[in-house]
Parts: sequence; C-alpha cells; structure tokens
Amino acid sequence: MPTPRRAVLSAIGLAATGGVAGCLDAAPTGAGRIDDDGLPASAVATTSFRGGLHRRGVYPDATVPTEPRVAWRLRDVNTGDHTAAKASPVTTPEGDIVVPGDTGEVRRVTPAGEVVWTAAVEETKRGIHGTPAVANGTAYVGAYDGALYAFDLATGERFWRRKLGDAIGSSPGYHDGVVYIAVEYYEPSGAMFGVDAVTGEVVWTDRRPTDHPHSTCAIDRDAERLVVGSNDGNLYAWTYPDLTFAWSFGTGDAIKGPIATYDGSAFFGSWDDHVYRVALDDGTVEWTVETGGMVMSGPAVEAATDTVYIGSHDSRCYALDAGTGNVRWVFDTDGRIIGCPTVAGDTVLVGSYDRTCYALEKRTGDERWAVDGVGFVTSAPTVVDGAVYFTDRASEAFLDGSGGPTGGLYKIEAADGG
Repeated sequence: MPTPRRAVLSAIGLAATGGVAGCLDAAPTGAGRIDDDGLPASAVATTSFRGGLHRRGVYPDATVPTEPRVAWRLRDVNTGDHTAAKASPVTTPEGDIVVPGDTGEVRRVTPAGEVVWTAAVEETKRGIHGTPAVANGTAYVGAYDGALYAFDLATGERFWRRKLGDAIGSSPGYHDGVVYIAVEYYEPSGAMFGVDAVTGEVVWTDRRPTDHPHSTCAIDRDAERLVVGSNDGNLYAWTYPDLTFAWSFGTGDAIKGPIATYDGSAFFGSWDDHVYRVALDDGTVEWTVETGGMVMSGPAVEAATDTVYIGSHDSRCYALDAGTGNVRWVFDTDGRIIGCPTVAGDTVLVGSYDRTCYALEKRTGDERWAVDGVGFVTSAPTVVDGAVYFTDRASEAFLDGSGGPTGGLYKIEAADGG
C-alpha cells in the first residue's frame, strides 16, 4: 500500500450568521410534480442522500483532488454526543452546500465558506441527523423532534412543518411530489410516511416497521418496490407506486443504515455483522457476507463495475462483488466506519472513527490520501465541482478554542487551489 499523504487540519472557524426562519404556512412558489429518477447519476448526484432514489452513492463524472488541502472548516455544526451517523452535506443547483447539524440548525453555505442563511427546527436536543432531499427549490429534512420540515432553498424560510412521530433520524426521499421518510416513536414502534411535498399533508402511512426505524428508504421503479430497514431487524418492502405491502425479510439485529437497490435487489448491512443482498420481487436472500463487526454503514453500489462498497464497525471498508458477495479488497482504518462510502470517478471516499476522511483507489483499495478531521467522520463525503465536503461529529478528544467539543463542515480542495 502506498505511503499515505496526510493533510492535517488547521481548522478555520467561520462565523455562522443568518436568521432563523419562522414562517409556518407559506406555500412553495412554483413547486410542481417533477420526476427526479432515471437521470444520469451526475445530474442528481447531490440533490438527495446517496444521490437519488436508489441510494447508490456513485457519481461517475465526479473528480477528487490528487493532492488535497483543507480549504476551510465551518465550526459548531455538530456538538452532541449521540452516536448515530451525522447528516451529510448536499448541493444546491447553484453549487452551494446545504448542511444540517445535531444543533438543530440547517445552513446554506457557499463554496467560499460563507453562510447564506441559517434555519432551525423547533426542538434541538438531538437536532438533525438526516440528510436533506432538495427538489422544487425546497430542502426537505426530518429532525429528532419528530417533524418533517420544508425550507425555502433560496432564503431558508420555512414553508411547513409536519409532526409525524417522536423522532426522525432517517433521510427523506422525494419522488413525483411526495416525500417518503421513516419515523420513530418512544414506544418500540414506528412507521413509513408519504407526505405531500407542497402542502405537508400525509398521503400514505404504514406502521409495520417497529423499534425506532432509523434506516433511509430506497425506491426502485424498475422493480416496483419501496424498501426500508428497521431497528426490529427487518427489511420491509411495498409495491411502488401503489404502496401495497409486499414482504418482509428478517436479519439477526437492527438495520440502521440506508438501503441501496440495483439489478433487482436490495443491498444493506445489519447489526448482526452481515451485509445482505435480497431480491426485491419476493424478499429471498441472495447472499450474505460476514464482517468483523456491526454494519451501520450504507452501501455504495456501482453498476459499471458490479461492485458494492460498505464499511463496518470492525474498522474496515469492503469492496464486494455485487453478484456473488465475494470480497475483492479490504481497507483497514483505525476506527469504526458507520457512515457511507462515496464513489467519485475512480475514487472511493470514506470516513472513519479515527477522525479521518480517506480517498481510496476503487479498483485496489490502495490509499491515495487521508485528511484528518477534528472529530469522528461519520457523514458520507460529497463531491461538488472537484471539492470534497464532509462533516464530523463532536469528539471528547478534541477541545476547540472555546473549550468544548465540536464537529464541523469541511471543504477539501486541490492543494494548488485548482
């Protein structure tokens, strides 16, 4: 393995300015039904968590810096100690970044690191861990106050807030004017919801998922399925678009991470230490791969190479043959991997509990570079215009200038500024 070229942070604290939006009932102007599926991955790469309805996390046209440097760090995005993976940044059509934090704030940030606006949810004990879906000039995101929010992408003004349960830790999916999201309750139960993107009204719900579902759903229109995992250890499937319950598949422990779909199958990890491929038509298991620890990470599934990339609590990132589950390579970090890998061109980006974001050669798993964060890197890295963005979570091992632990948003660019 080549010698790592490690860029060590000199963290830059940026002032987070901008007002908190408070409008409750405004209607999104010009919002209509759009079809955001079926486009090239690069066209919808960062408009929702994992790049679209299939949640594959693959962006073939993206480029990653060869020699990286930290351009800037926006502080105090994450300050809590909750161990779930933190929200990942997504891009706007104009190339800005939208990033939520466990502080309960959502920010729109320019590539220069300037905060355009700041909005907030109503209760901020655990804030936001889900990644927004961006459509129709609106950012949709759930929060740990149990509500789904719609914020104006241009101003941060709140269009609507819909209380759905006791907590939301998953990321929403948007299709054809409806936002789909898993919701948690204090009692060991939960639900999947479909919410009208314009009005915030509930248009569909199913309460089969139980025990605080935290997983992010995928929609596969070719297979006519919507699938989501749950902390009860089951993968649930409904027909799509008519949303009739189809089947459930049980694992040995919680399914926490997002589901990805490809080639008629669902790919996901379980806290029973396994990665699964399950047929979307009937829920039949097609293969399983045992790792050395729980799998909270979600898979990146690359159709062009028939490869699944996924992390594990055993500190390793795995490249698996999508057809057979055979291991192609393994890269070992020094900490748990609970966030999702991202495939950007010929590079796999992945964060670790060792406070590092890694760039790996996707064919071999060799390390190209590593950038040290301040806290645990648990978000999925996002690539926009050749730059890599990621967030980390607060870590007790780091005390910032104010004397407390904090996690931030980072921009990684080419060392020569190009």
